Parts: sequence; structure tokens; C-alpha cells
Amino acid sequence: MAVPDLVQVDVGSVETLGELHAVLREALGFPAFYGMNWDAFWDAVTGLVEMPHTLVFTGWTELDRRLPEAAASLQDCLAQYGRTASSFTVTFGQ
Repeated sequence: MAVPDLVQVDVGSVETLGELHAVLREALGFPAFYGMNWDAFWDAVTGLVEMPHTLVFTGWTELDRRLPEAAASLQDCLAQYGRTASSFTVTFGQ
């Protein structure tokens, strides 16, 4: 299967950490056994799925307002992933 060029993830209506992980699992095609935590997220993006070249989040302002710690953790994970994957970009849009 080809690596997708672009994946958009709408996180504007997410209200809980569990919902955020469910949205990420669906959007990025994580397996059913995805552990729904940041360690599992890292394992998924670095070895279980083919990440898109560009990942665009919409509704980021709302997510950051509702779940600031989760938003920061997600940004940190993706920044770290971006340092290992030269063709990856991520945008956190309103």
C-alpha cells in the first residue's frame, strides 16, 4: 500500500484523551490492538503504520483549550517523529 501524501485529522470536537486516541487510531489506520496511550502512539507511528507525508490537524485550538496536556504530548511525539522522518510535515490548524 502506498504512503498517503496527506491525512487530515479533525480534533475540534474531541473532549477526552480516549476520544483523541480513538480519532488518531481511525485517521492513521492504527491496528485494533492500539494501546490508546502515548507509548503506543509512538510505537504505531514508528513501526506499525505508514505515516503520511503531511499530517494536518483541524480544530487544534479547541483541542488545546480542552486538553492542553494531551495536545502538548501529541505535538512532542510528532516533533520527535519529524526529526527521524525527513519527508514528514505536520500542521496544527485552527
